[in-house]
Amino acid sequence: MQRLLLLPILLLGTVSALHLENDVAHLESLETEADLGQDLVSSREQERDLALTEEVTQAEGEEVKASACQDASEDEEAMESDPAALDKDFQCPREEDTVEVQGSPRCRACHYRLVRTPTTFANAQNICSKCYGGNLLSIHNFNFNYRIQCYASTANQAQVWIGGILRGWFLWKRFCWTDGSHWNFAYWSPGQPGNGSGCCVALCTKGGYWRRARCKKRLPFICSF
Repeated sequence: MQRLLLLPILLLGTVSALHLENDVAHLESLETEADLGQDLVSSREQERDLALTEEVTQAEGEEVKASACQDASEDEEAMESDPAALDKDFQCPREEDTVEVQGSPRCRACHYRLVRTPTTFANAQNICSKCYGGNLLSIHNFNFNYRIQCYASTANQAQVWIGGILRGWFLWKRFCWTDGSHWNFAYWSPGQPGNGSGCCVALCTKGGYWRRARCKKRLPFICSF
């Protein structure tokens, strides 16, 4: 009699255990799917963050994204001005408005001239080319940068043009020198060039640091010939 009573109890326990196992398996399956869904969302978020990071990443002093040059269109317009417009009423600087800059002992044939009369970057390059047969100055080491800064301070201006300019294609642009020499040195002010605006490069007469400036800005300049 006791065995007959125990049999239904055992069967009921077995069925309950099977249902419990099925419920556990189902819950584990749901948790796994939830985890996979969360991993997928996290993966997509990481990919999105990485894409955003890649979009804004830039190598300072070498490459700057085109959007960082806030007034690029104006600067490009200034640099691509009609040559006839640049030649209109063109005059070379008067001797008393210029200062001969002592060059490096390593290059006795190199000549440099500071022109105190402020003008745009494009006009400064035009003057260097047509009046002195050269280009705006390029700088390739700290010692020469310091020497130039000392002379530039006599211009009584906060900045002077040197020959650096932002050029390139599509999304990325690169700083280069107007004389075509290799860009192998830079002395940017803190936060520059990434947080600067303008596509042309000016040297600060205090400290000798470089800053980006709008090419239409009028500054004294230094020619190399």
